[in-house]
Amino acid sequence: MTKKQKWTLCRILVSALLLIALIVLDHLGTLAPLHRLVKLGLFLVPYLIIGWDILLEALEHILHGQVFDENFLMAVATLAAFGVGEYPEAAAVMLLYQVGELFQSVAVGRSRKSIADLMDIVPEYANLETPEGLEETDPEEVPVGSVIVVKPGERIPLDGIVIEGESLIDTAALTGESVPRTAMPGSELISGCVNGGGTLRVRTAKAYADATVTRILELVENASSRKARVESFITRFARYYTPIVTVGAALLAVIPPLFFGQSWGDWIHRACIFLVVSCPCALVISVPLGFFGGIGAASRQGILVKGSNYLEAMAKLSTLVFDKTGTLTKGEFRLSALYPAGCSEAELLELAALGEGYSNHPIAVSIREAWAKDPALSRVQAVQEIAGQGVLAILDEQELLVGSPRLLRERGVDFSPAQLEGTLVYVALGGVYRGVLQITDGLKEGAGEALRAVKAAGVEKTVMLSGDRRQAAEAVGRALCLDRVQAELLPQDKVAALETLLAEQPRGRTLGYVGDGLNDAPVLSRADVGIAMGSLGSDAAIEAADVVIMDDDLQKLPVAVAIARKTLRIVKQNIVFALAVKFIILILGALGLANMWLAVFGDVGVSVIAILNSMRTLRR
Repeated sequence: MTKKQKWTLCRILVSALLLIALIVLDHLGTLAPLHRLVKLGLFLVPYLIIGWDILLEALEHILHGQVFDENFLMAVATLAAFGVGEYPEAAAVMLLYQVGELFQSVAVGRSRKSIADLMDIVPEYANLETPEGLEETDPEEVPVGSVIVVKPGERIPLDGIVIEGESLIDTAALTGESVPRTAMPGSELISGCVNGGGTLRVRTAKAYADATVTRILELVENASSRKARVESFITRFARYYTPIVTVGAALLAVIPPLFFGQSWGDWIHRACIFLVVSCPCALVISVPLGFFGGIGAASRQGILVKGSNYLEAMAKLSTLVFDKTGTLTKGEFRLSALYPAGCSEAELLELAALGEGYSNHPIAVSIREAWAKDPALSRVQAVQEIAGQGVLAILDEQELLVGSPRLLRERGVDFSPAQLEGTLVYVALGGVYRGVLQITDGLKEGAGEALRAVKAAGVEKTVMLSGDRRQAAEAVGRALCLDRVQAELLPQDKVAALETLLAEQPRGRTLGYVGDGLNDAPVLSRADVGIAMGSLGSDAAIEAADVVIMDDDLQKLPVAVAIARKTLRIVKQNIVFALAVKFIILILGALGLANMWLAVFGDVGVSVIAILNSMRTLRR
């Protein structure tokens, strides 16, 4: 508990002991001879010990024009109860209300702890190499390109590249993954992870403000500002509900005695019950707490959700659309075969390596690795990379084409497409077809199990959109039992295909797009829920996606869907339970069939039960 919570607990205990003593004395008849004002003064003592801050807060809100809130309802109800002689009930209502508030505060604190644990990834210092030796420096003051030393057990303060040393890196705080990753010279390091047993020298690649750890913290801290539709509804509901029930209680207290000659005391007592029961605490507290718990549970699994609105959308997923390369497949391309036409295999490979010499695409990298020499790029001019098609360049004053069949057809090259598995890269020089390279990319481990688990979690349709050849894409689709595969799509074609899928969605259901976040920003942004996979350290993923899975583990997808569905189910349970119980007790109170103790259950009891139910979202 915090210091404030401990102080509140002390007040509750003191107030409860005094109130119990007074109730016992009153029951034994000891207080009967006392004057009414003396008895009132005795019960005011425990009441003010526990309720002075509620009264003060209600008064401050009234002075600032914010009249109708739970503090106002509690203040009016309990003071009115004192007015009609219900001294023990008045003090007990305030006491139990504060017990509920303390319970809420502790529950929220526990819920926030899962998020706060993530905040522990913030590094406190960096060991900066200087001419005088190592110097402990604030990470914010370390320039890009500096060399820092990360000692065993220290948290990595900045993103960078290992230049010396070897160690195991614990990424659990970011990814939820218990198996450490190996770091060696050339490895990329992500800030926020913990170094294992070896000392590493690292050249920083980003300033602290742009580091992965900083971006993640900003994402988590801003998550509460993006409310789910049901959460926004409860906020609006409470804004109108509270003044309505206050007016209703006033009419209930005034109309029967004024127009029908009923007892003022009896109807004021009923109005007090009405006010206590109508307090919207159970809804206003439990609904945000449920969503916050769901976000916290997801973060512990290395799944960052940017807001409760995206968690709600995840719970309603009926269609999941996947990118292929780097999402369902490893994205680790290898040259598996060469099929030259009118040249040797070496000449075909050299032409492809020259054409792909300036490209950073994974296929281009695999071709250059297979060539294993530095291509003579001085021979290549006017290189033009055409999205979704390949590369157009001038080699020795001849037009060089390296890419898809579409690229060659549009340039008038005569050839017959090969009927081969995998990704095929066609090569033409001077308008003459020179051959095709076969590139293979294996499925990610556990991809099939993950997709089956997603279906079991309630997703009805799985679709793959790919820019790859139809044969290669359909082979992946068959292996993973996907419901639909669309291939040979340019980036703009992917958006159009996604629009068609969105139009097919049933009312009230959502569509999610799963991509690597690097080249799928348009479709990630257009989907109801954009989910970035394999994005540890990817700025593009964190920016474009709504949900970021901090490693490339497809098994986290069904986990994310399950957490979202469980969270929304619990939130709906709380809403139905709280409204049903309150409505029943409101009717009973208005009919004179409910006392103040039942009203207390209708407020504090329902709140505690709803909060306990919301806490289940933290469990995995």
